[in-house]
Amino acid sequence: MSGDDQIERARRAVSIGEWDRALDLLDASGEAAHTAAGLELRAQAAYGAGDLETCLTAWEDLHARHVDEGDRAEAARAAAMIAMYLMMDTGLMAPVRGWLRRAERLLDGDDDAPAHALVAMTRAYERLMSGDTEGVRTNAAAAIELGTRHGVAPAVVIGRVAAARVRVFDGDVDEGLELLDEVGVLLMSGEVDPLTTGMMYCELICAAQGLALVDRASEWTEVMERWRHGAAFGGINGRCRVHRAEMLRTSGPCDLAEAEALRACEELRPWMRREFGWPLVELGNIRLRKGDLDGAEEAYRAAHDHAWSPQPGLALVRMAQGDLAAAVAMIDEAIAHPFDYPSKERPPFGDLRLAPLLDAQAEIAVAAGDDDTVRRAAAALRSIAERFPSRALGACASLAEARAALVDGDAHVAIDRASEAVAVWTDMGAPFEAARARLVLGEACNRTGNAEGARMEWCAARTAFEEFGAVRWAATVAAVLDAEPADPPAGGRPAPSPRGEPALFRLDGDVRVVGFAGTTVHVRDLTGLRHLARLLTEPGREFHALDLVAVERGTLPNARAADATEVSSTAGTGLPTIDDTARAAYRRRLADVDEDIEEAERMNDPVRLEQAQREREYLIAELTRAVGLGGRRRTVGGDAERARTSVTRSIRYALDRLGEHHPTAAAHLAHCVRTGTYCVYDADPSAAVRWTTD
Repeated sequence: MSGDDQIERARRAVSIGEWDRALDLLDASGEAAHTAAGLELRAQAAYGAGDLETCLTAWEDLHARHVDEGDRAEAARAAAMIAMYLMMDTGLMAPVRGWLRRAERLLDGDDDAPAHALVAMTRAYERLMSGDTEGVRTNAAAAIELGTRHGVAPAVVIGRVAAARVRVFDGDVDEGLELLDEVGVLLMSGEVDPLTTGMMYCELICAAQGLALVDRASEWTEVMERWRHGAAFGGINGRCRVHRAEMLRTSGPCDLAEAEALRACEELRPWMRREFGWPLVELGNIRLRKGDLDGAEEAYRAAHDHAWSPQPGLALVRMAQGDLAAAVAMIDEAIAHPFDYPSKERPPFGDLRLAPLLDAQAEIAVAAGDDDTVRRAAAALRSIAERFPSRALGACASLAEARAALVDGDAHVAIDRASEAVAVWTDMGAPFEAARARLVLGEACNRTGNAEGARMEWCAARTAFEEFGAVRWAATVAAVLDAEPADPPAGGRPAPSPRGEPALFRLDGDVRVVGFAGTTVHVRDLTGLRHLARLLTEPGREFHALDLVAVERGTLPNARAADATEVSSTAGTGLPTIDDTARAAYRRRLADVDEDIEEAERMNDPVRLEQAQREREYLIAELTRAVGLGGRRRTVGGDAERARTSVTRSIRYALDRLGEHHPTAAAHLAHCVRTGTYCVYDADPSAAVRWTTD
């Protein structure tokens, strides 16, 4: 079979989404794979197969081929496509600008080339993600005009979305949303190519999420979910999963939300680079609501490693852990220097990005006793809610105002404001948010002497948390209700442990008997419960995850016989963190970043200079993580890593199941057990529990 025949078969395979088959056919086509047609097909197939770096390398080879052949217009088109893919999936703007400059130089003097529309389209979004609203308007208008003139539909659609999002950021919310709805109707018509359709559905949802328009975001998520089956490719499926996880984080249950977020992380890993922080933060948000503080922190730290802000989630984790000083410092820093890295998934600039930070700041400030900060956060939230009309933003502001009213001693105003928040969140189908507001409402009722009203609100909150899957929150409220306190539950704090009291964690056949705080339950034994039993036998001792796995498999005795360092020395080598193609691509992008830094310095553009320097730091960090001592490649996924992941998930699952029967015991263990490479039951010695495990 000739090379041309193989290319034609590869083209048909690409048209029906058989990406791996297309790549195999291209590999078998010989020299035909290096023609312009072969290189473009390889780029498309590699992207569909989840190999972003091979996709970009093919476009780069195509660009170089057209330059060598003197076809400036086609070389410019390839350069614009490289810029577009870099913008979609890496979040690195300096390389995007570098490829756009190449395209513009190639197009100089050729006013009729369709590539002008692609350049304007990509430049509009690069300006959006860099916070240049005037640049967005100019380039979006050019993309729409040039795209219409040259028949480049993606340029028209993407230009319209960029223009609409700027309207929203300017405060023209109704007009911006109307323009976005018009684009949505166009996407639903099927007239736009699948890649553009998927990316712009994602943009519609992100725009709604930025305004906290939960109902609108949910509607578009459902539309995207129905569309993606049989149509989406590349990273679009994973993006849709993140949005579904966001919706489940609002509606519940938590377990489904976490499962969707985990699948999204797995699906997006091949495509995203720095923007991989987006699904990681969503995973952290869900785990935080579940009460899995270790898991939340793990996800937030991974997001931070990708140069993505983990706030306000990490600050809320610190508050739940009882470290208020760290929580206050984190949230204050996040508000003083808000996330301004390029992002399509969250507002890249303006006051909208402050709303979730201020909501968290009000809650943390109450716990820290900082009355002035509570008032300032409430006032700032109300200002944002008035500028960007949204029921959910209004509810956040009302809840913060309720907290401020309690600080000022006006419980009746607090009742009014907290009731407003409860009503809005309940109507929007957001049980977790409604339950949080009920905690404040219950406190306000309690302050007026309405103890029965307070108890009703707290009982409703406990039920909502239990049904939602927020085990830790439910246990906290349950402990407070059992004690009938004068003060309300401090959201997220662990259930108290009985000081010095005996507790049971005994195995009886295939049933685990758990006795704690005066309550005894029988639950089906699980792997995670057996890991917990091992930790409870020696409080304070750190067990290597490999030890726990080996004991479970029967390859080590259930004692201190094995040394963790000896076990871990046999860990497998795993897989390289990034491959040779990716490392070479990162080094090429570093050159683009260095060029962008030089240009920013010449133009005295400090904002662009800071952005480019951060991108340089990120790329260097990625390369450093990929290379070990002596230039050896680092690896992940070996025995130690698999053991850490397995033990952590087993323990979390076991605590979730235990929480269904004994939420107080589950909350105590969730607070006192740390998982990771080393696992430990680390209870406060002054409140130690004497566990019987035999």
